[in-house]
Amino acid sequence: MPEDRTDSENRPSPDALLEHAEREGRGRLRIFLGAAPGVGKTYEMLVAGRARRADGVDVVIGVVETHGRKETQALVDGYEVIPRRLVDYRGQTLDEMDIDAILRRRPALVLVDELAHTNAPGSRHPKRYLDVQEILAQGIDVYTTLNIQHVESLNDVVAQITRVRVRETVPDSIIDEADDIEIIDLTPDDLIKRLQDGKVYFPNTAQRAIENYFSPGNLTALRELALRRTAQRVDEQLLNHMQSHAIPGPWAAGERVLVCVDSQPGGAARIRYARRLADRLRAPWTALHIDTPRLAGMSEEDKDRLARNLRLAEQLGAEIATIPGQNVAQDIVRHATTNNFTHIVIGRPTRSRWRELIEGSLTYDLIRNAGDISVHVISGAERDGDAPQVRVKAAPEQKPFQIWPYLISTVYVVGALAVSSILDQFLDVRNLASVLLLAVLTAAVTFGLWPALYACFVSALAFNFFFLEPRYTLTIRDPESIVAFVVFVVVAVIASNLTARVQRQAVAARSRARATEDIYSFSKKLAGAGTLDDVLWATAFQIASMLKVRVVLLLPENGTITVKAGYPPDDTLAEADIAAARWAWEHNRAAGRGADTLPGAKRLYLPLRTGRTAIGVVGLDNDKQGPLLTPEQQRLLDALADQAAVAIERVQLVDDVDRARLAAEADRLRSALLTSISHDLKTPLAAIMGAAGTLKEFAPALPEKDRAELLSTVVSESERLNRFIANLLDMTRIESGAMEPNYALHYVGDVVGSALNRAQTITAEHKIETDIPADLPMLRLDPVLFEQALFNLLDNAAKYASPGSIIRLQAWVDNGAVILQVMDEGPGIPPGDLERIFDTFYRVRKRDQVRAGTGLGLSISRGFIEAMGGTIAAANRTDRPGAIFTIRMPVPADLPALGAPLTDDAA
Repeated sequence: MPEDRTDSENRPSPDALLEHAEREGRGRLRIFLGAAPGVGKTYEMLVAGRARRADGVDVVIGVVETHGRKETQALVDGYEVIPRRLVDYRGQTLDEMDIDAILRRRPALVLVDELAHTNAPGSRHPKRYLDVQEILAQGIDVYTTLNIQHVESLNDVVAQITRVRVRETVPDSIIDEADDIEIIDLTPDDLIKRLQDGKVYFPNTAQRAIENYFSPGNLTALRELALRRTAQRVDEQLLNHMQSHAIPGPWAAGERVLVCVDSQPGGAARIRYARRLADRLRAPWTALHIDTPRLAGMSEEDKDRLARNLRLAEQLGAEIATIPGQNVAQDIVRHATTNNFTHIVIGRPTRSRWRELIEGSLTYDLIRNAGDISVHVISGAERDGDAPQVRVKAAPEQKPFQIWPYLISTVYVVGALAVSSILDQFLDVRNLASVLLLAVLTAAVTFGLWPALYACFVSALAFNFFFLEPRYTLTIRDPESIVAFVVFVVVAVIASNLTARVQRQAVAARSRARATEDIYSFSKKLAGAGTLDDVLWATAFQIASMLKVRVVLLLPENGTITVKAGYPPDDTLAEADIAAARWAWEHNRAAGRGADTLPGAKRLYLPLRTGRTAIGVVGLDNDKQGPLLTPEQQRLLDALADQAAVAIERVQLVDDVDRARLAAEADRLRSALLTSISHDLKTPLAAIMGAAGTLKEFAPALPEKDRAELLSTVVSESERLNRFIANLLDMTRIESGAMEPNYALHYVGDVVGSALNRAQTITAEHKIETDIPADLPMLRLDPVLFEQALFNLLDNAAKYASPGSIIRLQAWVDNGAVILQVMDEGPGIPPGDLERIFDTFYRVRKRDQVRAGTGLGLSISRGFIEAMGGTIAAANRTDRPGAIFTIRMPVPADLPALGAPLTDDAA
């Protein structure tokens, strides 16, 4: 929400100065922001660092990833590089930036690549941006790089554009804290050419990247996101600079629209115009309301209109700002210049000519004082059809007459009279009026206007009767006493009115604070509610507790409206209530008790709606007769209902998305299954039939070598067909939950040897290396399932790795578990597919020479491993191209000692 950050036009903003002061002790952060990998962020950071070194600045490299690019490595040469800290993780040695070494070295500037990087487990901070914050806190400047897809608030947008969910993100506050952001921009065509030239990824990986993530459309959208986010930060820096230096705005570097909202007719038209203007200008817009003391006496109709206008502005996407003020025109201009608004939208004058001569014209004053700000004066005349009609009768705000405030006010006057009688011996009679006036003010502060006026009347009579000559009569003889009496009465009346007004404002402020706190608490409950039942129960309870009514909530189901929740719990409705609820739902208007339609119903039914559609119906009733809610309660109900409707819609949309996802997944699986069956069944069958037919027709004429080759084809294709059918059966067992492993203690090396022996035909063109220590602990597993999981991993490695490459299996013990890795030297796995490759029927795009697969092998491996209590994960090798599949199996806690005989239970 925009805030007024200056107290006068010539005074710097204290908040802006405080923000500037807080940055004084910190290092400066400069972010080189790119739309995608490969645009040259690291290169530009190193060039900028060299320029600072040429100026005599002490610059070191904390961490820079060259990714094997020669031009980037050439820039690194000549820098002082802080040695990285080595971290041992799961048998692998990882290197991370050494924060302690950087802090001991204390350079003036440190270069830190890949701000969104996740540190190895065991590091001081889980994320690299936290390392950077610690370095900045020590007064060291930092240059760093970041891609736009790693910004947290844009994560969903990027996933929608690229179909890839980025897991490593940094909070938006990091960008907000940056002193400088340098956008590293490259056109999509130039970036794609860099990819094709092998300057970003290896050639085989680059081609897949171009076909998926780095398409021209994706790059254009990411480029726009990067430019817009940078422009947003620059706009914030400009605003902060203007406020900290007391520079009067606006500076029209960017457009901003401010619409003034009040209780006058035509406000809705002004708000809609402001929305259209903001859309044309592609600018943010704010709805501003100035809360003046005069508004405390507004009629209920004006209060309702103001509340409706603010709700409309919020629904249309405006920021809502309500600030206290005295002079509306000056406060609007001050807010606009402080927050750099370039356009103000206001309504035409509605006062008569003589009222404008006496009270002035807000529109004319605003135009006169706006300076360089464009002022849009909108007629905003509401037609009869546009003006909302009140269709629910409001209950009068009846305050029962209470005698005790007047009795206590009498006590105040009596006490003041007693004190005045004592002081009468020492003070002049005119000074005694101040003591009695104190009783009037006390009554006004405590009980309000009418008890204060009563105290004023009683005090005036007591002042005349006891202290003005002749005393103990109501006659006033001395003209000076008449003047003193009249002055006392006038001062008492004015003071009681002013004090009572302040008291009313204080009571109203406390009431608004309580309501705001309750609504805020309600919004937190709704935000934490994950199911529809939780949202409905929280809504029913909150409305019932705040409005002191009984509540039922109805939602559409199977073409009708049914009760879903209530407080107190109630799921029965009379026929009249059902008819009223259905009418309110179908016509999107109130019905039932106190409404124009079906007023004979027990409850009042109001539609729950969002800007998109109607969500449901809320029903209210209590034990009183007549209309249910006062105007103030109706406005409070509107606020609660709006939040509840949005929360219900959010839960329903999540359910709709889940159903759509499941339906899409079912369609994908169905299509994949049909494709797989049509290809993976037809291909081996065709080969078998062809070879068998040739043998049948031409066996006597064929040489022995050809007959043997044809028989070998029949056998190999039959085995392939058998594997496919077995995979389908295994997948069916996994998805049906019928998997029951036959556990026994086994040495993992034996199972590995069995799987390698079974896969000899598949891996015949590859070199197999194994590193399975003989002292590995025994594992409780099903050898058949474990062997099948390993076989599928070997089949996958042989399928993607080139002939003659090495397939390596290695195992070790780590934190109570045995780790088994299958490593190949293929092209690796695209980052966006590291989790998806375990999905049923999912296949990574392959080269032409790679034989087709069913998309079931890895899914079955995960199902088997997890059924035995283990985990399996995929990653890419860091030393060379290739994939790593890591199986982690827990070591049994009741493992018998080495050499001890196995019991039946252990076996």
